Amino acid sequence: MRRLRHLFTIIADLGDIFVFVAPVTCVPLAIAVLFSEWNMLLPMAAVPVIFFLLGIVFRSIPKSERGVRLSTALCSVALFWFFCAMISGIPFMLGLHMSFTDALFEGMAGWTGTAFSMMPVVDSAPHTLLFWRSYMQWISGIGIVAFAITTASSTGLFPSKIFRTESREEALMPSVIATGRSLWKIYGFLTFMAIGLILFSGLSLWESVNLALAAISSGGFCIHQQGILYYNSLFLELLLIPVMIAGALPFKIYYLVLENRRLSLFGDEQIKLFFIIIMIGIAVLTYDLMFFGDLGFFLAIEQALFMTASAITTTGFQIVNLHTWASVTLLFLAMIAFIGGCSGSTAGGVKLSRISLAIRALVWWFRRLFVSGKVLIPFKIEGRIIPKATAELEAAKNMLVIILSVITVFVATLAVLQYHLTSFSFTEVVFEVVSAFSTSGISTGYVSPDMPVISKWIFIGVMWIGRLEVIPVVMLFVALFREPE
Repeated sequence: MRRLRHLFTIIADLGDIFVFVAPVTCVPLAIAVLFSEWNMLLPMAAVPVIFFLLGIVFRSIPKSERGVRLSTALCSVALFWFFCAMISGIPFMLGLHMSFTDALFEGMAGWTGTAFSMMPVVDSAPHTLLFWRSYMQWISGIGIVAFAITTASSTGLFPSKIFRTESREEALMPSVIATGRSLWKIYGFLTFMAIGLILFSGLSLWESVNLALAAISSGGFCIHQQGILYYNSLFLELLLIPVMIAGALPFKIYYLVLENRRLSLFGDEQIKLFFIIIMIGIAVLTYDLMFFGDLGFFLAIEQALFMTASAITTTGFQIVNLHTWASVTLLFLAMIAFIGGCSGSTAGGVKLSRISLAIRALVWWFRRLFVSGKVLIPFKIEGRIIPKATAELEAAKNMLVIILSVITVFVATLAVLQYHLTSFSFTEVVFEVVSAFSTSGISTGYVSPDMPVISKWIFIGVMWIGRLEVIPVVMLFVALFREPE
């Protein structure tokens, strides 16, 4: 009985969110009217209507009288993302007659910001659905930033870290409402700047808007089957790189600029690591492409620069057929995508803040092995000495997420290979699974509408788990099968 009440509380929490999301999903209806795609009005209208009706029903479910726990909130987030993917797939079922699995895959790719697609033909698809794909990724981008900021205060090591200055301890934003307004201002401004920048490449407003929505949200959907290769424009590629990077940097820095506060771009450790990895990635990929791929220097550095930026920001744009790359090069690119961008950004992956903390924790643990037990080795973060008990707990939680991420990729890869005898190499399958987990969508070609249904469901689960960074989905399954205390 307690488990049932707990589940009702989780579902009831979704009611207010669904009612809020419903009007936001009405925007694509304007595109249907603009392009006179009257047959798409009903399929698209189904999305806000279902969100609103489910919201009303869920709000009427009685909640537990106990205070809201973090575990309940995380379960609600996991369930919210899955419901959003399922509801958002309805226009693809009604408008393109896609199967439920393919439509759910498309919705999950949209809401997780992954560039994988099950659409058989993209170029001839209705403008409404093409915009809906880009718009889904844009909405999910701001949603994941808000989720990261909301949960940042749940850790004792980094209390409200996203919205704290480098040297001051007070919270920068006093309320959830102020936080939301500031996020929308920042996100809207970045999107507007991205559209303007892409317009310089000579693309139409329609194509610029769709590319900007996908790039700033680290999504990667394109309105052409060939993706960025369709445009065959080095200038466009160079313009997209700063847009992708802007979405993968922590939104804290934009808030500091908005508030006219002093800002040191490289004062944040994960931002330093971000650009260090980009430089290493460009160097390694350039060498590999010249040595293994026999490419000229300028072509090699062009591909290395764009693909490194696309991988670490987990945007998913690509300008090369990865099926022609050497296995070692693919694994290196997969590692960059697995790491991902900064916390508090639209990027996926395990996040640079976790990698940075993991490196610090490992160095701290090994230093303690070589000294007397009576010697105290301090654990420092941003110049602050963290108490030993807190440091050990937070380092352990951090390593748990990284380990669970590796296990997810390992199990998913085994499951795909177990049920599908494919001509793609083991390295390529691993790359695809890592790309799905990091919500990148850079592909060697394995993920396609022709892949087995069971593989599609595995990738749906991997995208879902990866976007929410494992723990919320784990908590949801625990809530389903374990009696709450």
